[in-house]
Amino acid sequence: MEGHSRRDLIRIAAGAVVAVPAIAQDAAQQTVAATPRFFTPVEFQMVDELTEIIIPADDHSPGARAAKVVAYLDRSLAEAFESEPRQKFREGLKTVDSLSRELHHKTFLESTPEQRVAVVAHMARNEKSPKKPDEQFFVQLKASTAFAYYTSSIGIHKEMEYKGNTMQTEYAGFDAGLVPIQLPDSSK
Repeated sequence: MEGHSRRDLIRIAAGAVVAVPAIAQDAAQQTVAATPRFFTPVEFQMVDELTEIIIPADDHSPGARAAKVVAYLDRSLAEAFESEPRQKFREGLKTVDSLSRELHHKTFLESTPEQRVAVVAHMARNEKSPKKPDEQFFVQLKASTAFAYYTSSIGIHKEMEYKGNTMQTEYAGFDAGLVPIQLPDSSK
């Protein structure tokens, strides 16, 4: 995977999500109140920062913060039927704070931006086969972030530059009707 940035790899992995309608999610995100429904205000801020580290803004497109990924995750967890996803997410956030205290002697949000990135990099170090709780949470957080981002209007239209169904002025495909079909010889 040389020559590909982390953002490129996330975009490639999330390419299949384009089929999910972004309009419904964007409308739902716009109705989200400023007050979190599931997260505490501190957790909301923490998840906002974590998701922006995973998919940061760059010169091509806005990041997770502009796509309101945290609002989507907050609403999804608030509306989850099972308590296990909510519990796992809260435990994961506690794990992030514990790791930050271990590495920098302060909570994740009290850390400098560079220290926050170092915490996330530490969690991502064993992403392909996570064993520790912080590594397992990172995999869950990254997948949730990528799904929320790449099903948002920003993710689909700005990052992936999807234009939607557009009328073509000329046929750009392959006309199978012009190819002679050779049937097997039935006399054999």
